[in-house]
Amino acid sequence: MIRVVLPAHLRAVARVSGEVRLEVPATTQREVLDALEEGYPALRGTVRDPVSGQRRAFVRFFACQEDLSHESPDDPLPEAVVRGDEPLLVVGAMAGG
Repeated sequence: MIRVVLPAHLRAVARVSGEVRLEVPATTQREVLDALEEGYPALRGTVRDPVSGQRRAFVRFFACQEDLSHESPDDPLPEAVVRGDEPLLVVGAMAGG
């Protein structure tokens, strides 16, 4: 089981409260996001560009106190995330000043 924590605005889009639990054997960011978009179709295009599949510029991924935002989407996730001990955090980045 993979646990995903979404920011409030994406929880509202997906119509969920709290963290999302995905009962899929995902081991990479791409697999988690594929499963997330499959289970919650309203999220398609919100986290990743629907054409390129690339992470949107103001979305970041964190797990186990590490910024995974610039990792390849096909790199393995930390074992604690794969086991469901730690969540994958999807965070909306802030810009401006």
